[in-house]
Amino acid sequence: MTAGESTASRPESEALPGDLASLRQQLQHIRERAEALELRFEAELQQVHPKFAASARNLLHYVALRQYDIGELQERLTELGLSSLGRSEHHVLASIHAVQHALLRLYSDNAPESDASHLPVPPGEKRLQLHARALLGEPPAERAVPIMVTLPTEAADDYAYVHDLLAAGMDLARINCAHDVQATWLGMIRNVRRASEKLGKPCRIMMDLGGPKIRTGLLAPGPKVLRLRPRRDALGRVLAPRRVRFIPEDEPWTGTKSAVVPVPRRAIEVAEIGDVLRFRDTRGRRRKLEVAVKDNKGLVLELYKSAYIGTGLGFRLVSRTTGEQLEFRFGELPPVEQPIVLQVGDVLVLTRDSKPGAPAVLDKDDNVTTPARVSCRPIELFEQVAVNDPVSLDDGRIEGIVEKVSGDEIVLRITSAKPTGRRLRSTKGVNFPGTDLELEGITVKDREDLAFVVEHADIVALSFVRRPADVIALQEALRQYPERDVPIVAKIETRRAFNALPQILLAIMRQYPAGMMIARGDLAIECGWVRLAEIQEEMLWICEAAHVPVIWATQVLEGAAKKGTPTRAEITDAAMSQRADCVMLNKGPNILGAIHTLDKILRKMQRHHDKKTARLARLSISDI
Repeated sequence: MTAGESTASRPESEALPGDLASLRQQLQHIRERAEALELRFEAELQQVHPKFAASARNLLHYVALRQYDIGELQERLTELGLSSLGRSEHHVLASIHAVQHALLRLYSDNAPESDASHLPVPPGEKRLQLHARALLGEPPAERAVPIMVTLPTEAADDYAYVHDLLAAGMDLARINCAHDVQATWLGMIRNVRRASEKLGKPCRIMMDLGGPKIRTGLLAPGPKVLRLRPRRDALGRVLAPRRVRFIPEDEPWTGTKSAVVPVPRRAIEVAEIGDVLRFRDTRGRRRKLEVAVKDNKGLVLELYKSAYIGTGLGFRLVSRTTGEQLEFRFGELPPVEQPIVLQVGDVLVLTRDSKPGAPAVLDKDDNVTTPARVSCRPIELFEQVAVNDPVSLDDGRIEGIVEKVSGDEIVLRITSAKPTGRRLRSTKGVNFPGTDLELEGITVKDREDLAFVVEHADIVALSFVRRPADVIALQEALRQYPERDVPIVAKIETRRAFNALPQILLAIMRQYPAGMMIARGDLAIECGWVRLAEIQEEMLWICEAAHVPVIWATQVLEGAAKKGTPTRAEITDAAMSQRADCVMLNKGPNILGAIHTLDKILRKMQRHHDKKTARLARLSISDI
């Protein structure tokens, strides 16, 4: 508390009536708690960056305000026509001071004018805007909240796709270091920088360090086969043919299209548009493909009936003009992953070794002789998980409970899954929401990735933060690269991090600029779906008090991005996201439409809300 915020300016010469005096005393008690918190965290405050100094103190003042239920105090203040402190996040002590002075003025016209010397300059609202722009860049015209988009793998090779993302409304690009490799990341970055320059539109890049996320390992490879299906309507009629690209088998393919088949180079050289390729698929069914395009990459063919192409199957290339037929064989296809199908009551064994996982083995009477198994990382969890601990797999789609633990295995009993079973694939997330795991905040891989991230990224995000020490460890690691001052965003996606949020914020504020991400996917699993709405509200409030920018993330307009049509609930959720300082969309085949939709929603909603404060813009229904 500064000298200008002292209690000396509050006249006590005239006694207030009992009720008003009680209200004023409660407010004074809050101020005293705020002073006590400042003293308690003085060492942490000394470590805060100068540009966050006033914000850090305001954070502690807000924590003091919210340590107790002040609902009854708010009701009495409202009855008196005074501020209920419901919008005091930006400047807590200034709000309390104003209410205290108003109480005096209610009783006495002789009360002196309020001393405004204690008010922050710039005010809290402006501080948050300045901090957000320092981290995220200038928002676009007519939309105060920028849009971040997670880049898919194809963004590394498809410049036109990245150009379209920026043109549609993407303001920041996110690269998840838990997926792909550095060569792919570099392709994404180059395309973003190129499109940004072409459009004259700045676009910052945030790269997420994978962090200590618990994931399933690889599964045993299945058959080397490619399934092709044309697009059909509800009656089974073909709406459009399925396209497949043929490439030379002696040339590595760096694209990302899923329907790619290697064939002998000679087959591509002699083929012409209109030629037909005939073969029997892996089921023995007669199928044909027609050459639609020939370019410098190979051939594009069209298929009108479902087919399964297998490695080594023979085919005949029939010339459209001469009828000549040449025989070839399909090249080496990648193996198809065989997921583990889990139903309620099944057993799944998480293993410490790195052997590929496999489904359960059944005898002739369908009795399980060997349960399904899959490896899991990091291995530290095998020493910390206990019997009866709940477990969640694949973002909560499968749930279970720990039945047995050894140094090398964790045996799970599945308690929740789809009636027909859920498919568990490789590298899927695993959560132990009831277990307080002690894991390294920055993994070995994170440290290996950091040199690349520092060189190329505008922001580095730390995944699965659990405690302030995780943030401080990243800050210390970044000091090894003094040539680049890369801001940090802490992703809050564990219950432990949520419970330590004020302390984590103080750690984040050691560096400027900095931000926070509400990673709602894992956070919902860790804290429970029912609590998610409450949790994200609390995080928005406390970050607003700290003047720390917030990124609202996970499953925003997911239906729009993946299926092309958002649900009604997603529209409402997207409208609520306007209260954050940035909104993140995940990748999906219809991501361009999702960006357009979110852009429209945010533009409309900012007329009606600034954070949690309603803005009384003209209502469209007011003409009566």
